[in-house]
Amino acid sequence: SEDLSLFGVLTSYMHMIWVKYIGGKLKNDYRYSAQICYNTFPFPNMKPDQKDAIEAAVENILICREGYPEKTLAELYDPDEMPEDLAAAHAELDDLVESCYTGYPFTSEEDRLECLFKQYVKIKNDSNE
Repeated sequence: SEDLSLFGVLTSYMHMIWVKYIGGKLKNDYRYSAQICYNTFPFPNMKPDQKDAIEAAVENILICREGYPEKTLAELYDPDEMPEDLAAAHAELDDLVESCYTGYPFTSEEDRLECLFKQYVKIKNDSNE
């Protein structure tokens, strides 16, 4: 469904990089607003097979999470304690989302951010024509 692919993109490394640089932080927490982070994020143009693969990856993440009913989300996503299967499921999702962007595969956070900014500028220019 649309919600699963949207969830996949919003929980991807690409989106989190955008949030990190565009939304900023308040103390140690990222600031997220619809106006600044969501509405400006250059969502990928997914082909049907890419969308299906992202949805399957999200389903895999949700299944992995269900395997740890005793853990809170904070515990599951603690960088030092994250279960290997959940980390692998997120790595797969990140790769699938990134494959929808020009410039894939990326070698650094800077490469990802440059791609996002280029796409953002293109979207803004196209909307002003």
